[in-house]
Amino acid sequence: MKELFGELSALRQVEAIALGGSRAGSDFDDKSDYDVYVYCKENIPEDIRSALLQKYCSRIEVGNHFWEYEDNCVLNSGVDIDILYRDLDAFAKGISEVVDECAAHNGYTTCMWHNLRTCKIIYDANGRLASLQEKYKIPYPYLLKQNIINHNMKLLRYAMPAYEVQIAKAVNRNDMVSINHRIAEFLASYFDVIFAINELTHPGEKRLMAFCERQCEKLPADFRRNMEQLFCDMYGRPENISGDIDAMISELEKTLAGVAIQS
Repeated sequence: MKELFGELSALRQVEAIALGGSRAGSDFDDKSDYDVYVYCKENIPEDIRSALLQKYCSRIEVGNHFWEYEDNCVLNSGVDIDILYRDLDAFAKGISEVVDECAAHNGYTTCMWHNLRTCKIIYDANGRLASLQEKYKIPYPYLLKQNIINHNMKLLRYAMPAYEVQIAKAVNRNDMVSINHRIAEFLASYFDVIFAINELTHPGEKRLMAFCERQCEKLPADFRRNMEQLFCDMYGRPENISGDIDAMISELEKTLAGVAIQS
């Protein structure tokens, strides 16, 4: 990996490189994949990237753009590596919209802020990434907390097109595809509210239940039991799903009752 990072940092287009995910901390094993963020001043031609990656990888897909622009590979060791290419100014603008302007999203609001705060900087030609990281080592803004909770609680229950309503309609139609899709969106907003209540940045989509149990001081009552019941009913007793959703939101509302949030 040091050799790969060295070759990447030698490219004139590369401004900074950071390691994210579990590999940026201590909670990883030999099979944990690598999430590498390459901040570029301009695009690196695909043929150059391909030639470089062939030295280190047994399988390569260059230029995927399903989420961010990235190269998805398997290292010669058998470990997966995802290399994501970003513009640092655009990345900083997205962070500012959330942290400075306190804009709430439909779930996952603070994921990129979390990514910035927790990444391990490997290379930083002009110190701009380190400067950005230092700038946003700040307390969780109260207005951001307020906006995330208000926005996502409307999506969960209070707005006319709330997920609770949409899920009930899908259950009544016995539309399993729609049920699955709406529950995924429901959970995105549900976890966004939980992290906002606890003033924690959102760590992404993996191992969220365990993360919440370790890190969140305020959790809805029966958090794990209600989550597991929902999953069981999704594929066993879908007629019970609306009751599961009601229980989860109701316990979340009770948790919110102890949190000073203005509407």
